[in-house]
Amino acid sequence: MALVRRRPPARSRTAAKPEPAERLPVARVAVDMSLPHLDRPFDYLVPADADCVPGCRVRVRFAGSLVDGFVLDRVDRSEHEGRLAFLDRVVSGEPVLAPQVATLARAVADRYAGTMADVLRLAVPPRHAKVEAEPPGVAAPAPQPPDGPGPWAEYTAGAAYVRELAAGRPARAVWNALPGADWPAAIAHAVATVRSVGNGAVVVVPDHRDVARLDAAVRAACGPDQHVVLTAELGPAQRYRRWLAVRRGAVQVVVGTRAAMFAPVHDLGLVVCWDDGDDLHAEQRAPYPHVREVLCLRAHREGAAALIGGFASTAEGARLLATGWAHAVAGDRSAVRAAMPAVRVAGDDADLARDPAARSARLPQSAWRAAKEALAHGPVLVQTPRRGYVPVLACRSCRHTAHCPHCQGPLAATGDGQPACRLCGRPVANWRCPSCSATGLRAVVVGAARTAEELGKAFPGVRVRVSGGDADVLAEVPAAGQLVVATPGAEPVAAGGYAAALLLDGWALLGRADLRAAEEALRRWLTAAALVRTGSAGGRVVVLADSSLPVVQALVRWDPAGFAERELADRAELRFPPAVRAAAVTGDATAVDELLGADRLPEVSDVLGPVPLPGDPQEVRALVRVPRRDGAALAAGLHAGLAVRSAVKAPGKVRVQVDPLEVL
Repeated sequence: MALVRRRPPARSRTAAKPEPAERLPVARVAVDMSLPHLDRPFDYLVPADADCVPGCRVRVRFAGSLVDGFVLDRVDRSEHEGRLAFLDRVVSGEPVLAPQVATLARAVADRYAGTMADVLRLAVPPRHAKVEAEPPGVAAPAPQPPDGPGPWAEYTAGAAYVRELAAGRPARAVWNALPGADWPAAIAHAVATVRSVGNGAVVVVPDHRDVARLDAAVRAACGPDQHVVLTAELGPAQRYRRWLAVRRGAVQVVVGTRAAMFAPVHDLGLVVCWDDGDDLHAEQRAPYPHVREVLCLRAHREGAAALIGGFASTAEGARLLATGWAHAVAGDRSAVRAAMPAVRVAGDDADLARDPAARSARLPQSAWRAAKEALAHGPVLVQTPRRGYVPVLACRSCRHTAHCPHCQGPLAATGDGQPACRLCGRPVANWRCPSCSATGLRAVVVGAARTAEELGKAFPGVRVRVSGGDADVLAEVPAAGQLVVATPGAEPVAAGGYAAALLLDGWALLGRADLRAAEEALRRWLTAAALVRTGSAGGRVVVLADSSLPVVQALVRWDPAGFAERELADRAELRFPPAVRAAAVTGDATAVDELLGADRLPEVSDVLGPVPLPGDPQEVRALVRVPRRDGAALAAGLHAGLAVRSAVKAPGKVRVQVDPLEVL
């Protein structure tokens, strides 16, 4: 008898319907969707067997697709009158999104006319399941309080600020570091003071070299296992492991670059932003938040102390002082004069060196002599604004930028000395300036590589090293006599300090079409000059710029706070940030016109433009500015306009940046 195989019964295509949880059956989920019209929580039912807690990661079905999300809260009922879908699954029961970070993300999105989903991508790193399965660490006991005010005793109100930190009060300060100050040690002392009373701290610095110095200082002040370093350069597993240690409360101090500004520190007692004028603090991803603004917002919302510091001051810092939100911590004039190097201004064409070697290095005689004398006592720093070789040429007489007579592109020097156009490549002979009829050309900015080559000829037998640009960035250099050519931000620390510093091409820095050109030039100069020995120890700085300019005088006097106050007053008169709130709207001309013409902006809005972008006539840029009291309404109006565009799938691209670094 043949055996007949029976086909097994078909499985039901419909899975058993889950039952909702008896208690708090509704989860409010922040869905990972960056569309502005979907920038709100959505309600889902929680299955009875789901390990779902506020802050955990989930997967939900949204518009026919499975997307990620975070549970913001669980509630008894939903305000939605229709049928609710169930969570597809709980990815992990780990509550990675802290409540204070969730509310901060919402506030940052609202301030910058962005979406909460974009902010959460910056705030919470991607999951690493293997790391998440590791057992949690044990928090180290709080260190003993440091003795006295330490480095802060050198500053007016410094000791009082440390006492406020020790008492757990939300003291807020704008700090002007003294020339040559060991700023990592000062910050580490403040962090140790906060940790000694059981509170945590977030410290954000511009780059990895600053992180390395601060990492060592905090370890020395607080002891081992008291802090972690968070930077974007870390691998996924290592970054998530350190971030998770902070979220679980095993570590309460975070040091890092801008990736650390959202670190979920428990019992936050202090936020620190060092060198807040550095453009590395501006996030390049939407909604483009700035570290200083995010940390100030955190301090305000969480009742923490704040410290905004640097060798230079910004107009934003001056405004914090003017409004009374923060108080100044700075050295008195006698302390500043004792700590600063001697600063001299040179660089007029009439002052070019008569010595052939100095002329080949385009150095005025005073700068060449200062470098030559200083090399006998230690290293000499040469700061040049650009990397590489000569990028642009200008008239030797009036400094009008030289353009190609064929296509109006900028001229640049070539290897054979013949100027040529950077756009069309044609060589240009017998060039004549259209402004003054002169025929001579000079380099607008000579890059680090060309500067090093010229200095090698001017100082034969002296070692020349390059830091930054196309070369590796040096962390430190020995005390031996040598020339160190560095681009701004890449200046290495010299053992015992530099004997001298030459700050080249100051007029090129100041001639940029940028609202912050003078402020940024002073910041770069002060950062370099702070690495030089004191004037009493023979340290000297020579800056090539016009001595009559207020920014140059601020360097000579070492008065960053006074210059920042002047900048703030000038911007208030011109109605530019930070005296007002502004938003840059960039994109297709039609899309920009539609967004700005939708009658959603405050009535007091002042719209400048739109104007075509250089090099791309298809895109335009407009600047919308309002009084500061209307800043929230401006951001809300722009967000509402973007939401309408995304809802109807309007053609064209539009990008909104609130309070951008580049205003002009």
